[in-house]
Amino acid sequence: MGQDTRELGNRIKSFDSTLHLTRAMGLVASSKIRRATEGMIHAKEYMSAVDDTMKILTASPECAKSVYMTRGNRSGGRTKLIVIAGDRGLCGGYNANVFRMVREFPGAEIVPIGKRASDRYSDNEDGIYDSSEIYPFEKAKELADELCRDFNEGEYDRIGIVCNRYISIIAQEVKVSWILPLNRTESEISGRKAGIVWEPDEMSMIEAIVPEYVAAMIIAAVRESFACEVAARRMAMDNAKKNAEQMIDDLQLEYNRARQGAITQEITEIVAGSGD
Repeated sequence: MGQDTRELGNRIKSFDSTLHLTRAMGLVASSKIRRATEGMIHAKEYMSAVDDTMKILTASPECAKSVYMTRGNRSGGRTKLIVIAGDRGLCGGYNANVFRMVREFPGAEIVPIGKRASDRYSDNEDGIYDSSEIYPFEKAKELADELCRDFNEGEYDRIGIVCNRYISIIAQEVKVSWILPLNRTESEISGRKAGIVWEPDEMSMIEAIVPEYVAAMIIAAVRESFACEVAARRMAMDNAKKNAEQMIDDLQLEYNRARQGAITQEITEIVAGSGD
């Protein structure tokens, strides 16, 4: 019986340590949520502004001749994916859901962002990786220029981004966003092209703006993905905290029963011994 109480006491201490850890990580995640959400909103605003311009240009018959719109469009062609995952774990299915989605594109060439993606899709022997938490716009622009050059040279038929999309603080969803080739748009925004004068011409403008558009898509996806990561970690730590508290309560009850049983047994033995 004494062995049982010692074992239960050790298990309670173990879960108590886990509880302290999950509380601390939950607080850290909570402190990052506001900054991550603000970064996501600002990046989306920039992307939306660039996207409005792209919609006007892609609606132009002249721009339909651009290599960014004519190259690709072949199903099952050569695919390149920017895969954005977290730098750390302990965030529920955040990373696993991204990797599960990537498996739907066998043979795709991967550009990883985030430590977990780099560990999975590159050798990463030197330990250097692009952090999804502090990914700068300069990096996004450099990557966008490289992707546009490769696409222009016909190395890939389509280029996309795989990452989590923010629905709410308790819900995120993995999606694939295709950034190249561009699609022709016929929306209400295309009507704005009336009266717009492009210098030197529409074709030159789309060739110049596409790298900026791709960079905006990348940085917006990274910022949104990081917001999803900290939200998922907070929820995971909240759930882990509740589970640890429940386990401690259950073990404490079991410990009290075992201890009471041991005391009762000792009293019984003492009474029986005094009768002899």
